[in-house]
Amino acid sequence: MRKALILGLALLPIVLAACQNPQTSVKPPEPIASSINSKIETKPNWNANLHVIRIKPGNDYTIGPAITSGVKPLSDYKNNSIVAINAGFFDPSNEQTISHVTISGQSVAHPKHNDRLTQNPKLQPYLPQIFNRSEFRRYQCGSAFRYAITPHNAATPNDCKLVDAIGGGPQLLPNLTALEEAFLDPKTGRDPIGINQLNARSAIGITAEGDILILLIEQTKPSGGVGLQQLAEIFKAEGAIQALNLDGGTSSVVWYDGKLVFGKRDDNGKPIARPVKSVILVKRRL
Repeated sequence: MRKALILGLALLPIVLAACQNPQTSVKPPEPIASSINSKIETKPNWNANLHVIRIKPGNDYTIGPAITSGVKPLSDYKNNSIVAINAGFFDPSNEQTISHVTISGQSVAHPKHNDRLTQNPKLQPYLPQIFNRSEFRRYQCGSAFRYAITPHNAATPNDCKLVDAIGGGPQLLPNLTALEEAFLDPKTGRDPIGINQLNARSAIGITAEGDILILLIEQTKPSGGVGLQQLAEIFKAEGAIQALNLDGGTSSVVWYDGKLVFGKRDDNGKPIARPVKSVILVKRRL
């Protein structure tokens, strides 16, 4: 009897601890829910509005490109996406791409197939840089997706496979690569997208936490907008560590929350609705 009593007293602290911290009551942390948030800021000094859409992809959303054989309005993608923004550069004369596009691991558009690009003698010295312009990528890494902004010729990480990619350029962050990507040549005066010109802009970025930022600069007056260095600073302020400029000016357009927003205005102050070649779509995973 005495031995049982001593044994019972010895086990009492263990029993009490188990009652206070039962294993069955310990729950794993709740996963962070995927979400999409947006904001609009009026910028009188820019004669523009800043549209920022922040996506936490998680397991609920995928973000990737789509391309058409010719060109078509961004509104054609409304029924197939939650968010859509114009993406790669193209030649409006022949409606052929100037940007790489990869979908489901396959190259579906390559600038080398654009004769007006490859056979233009003024552009011959720049073709290696043009073919290696930066792109927004989606990798499959095990069971998870990962996003990155990198030059076209950059290798895929060893533990991943490339799923989708859409070219743009230049990179805005971590550094502005206008010279490296042949968007600027001070020796010849080459500046096809107006690096420092105030203009409507479309762009995409990635934060340190992995959030995706889709950004549109909408002119409120024909003289409004920002240059690329200012665009980079905007992304920094939003927490981005990588950012990529997309086709801007008259191509700038975004679809979100049931609205189409066109970036560029004509001399009469009316929005310009221009069909585009390629887009980035945010879709809910099935």
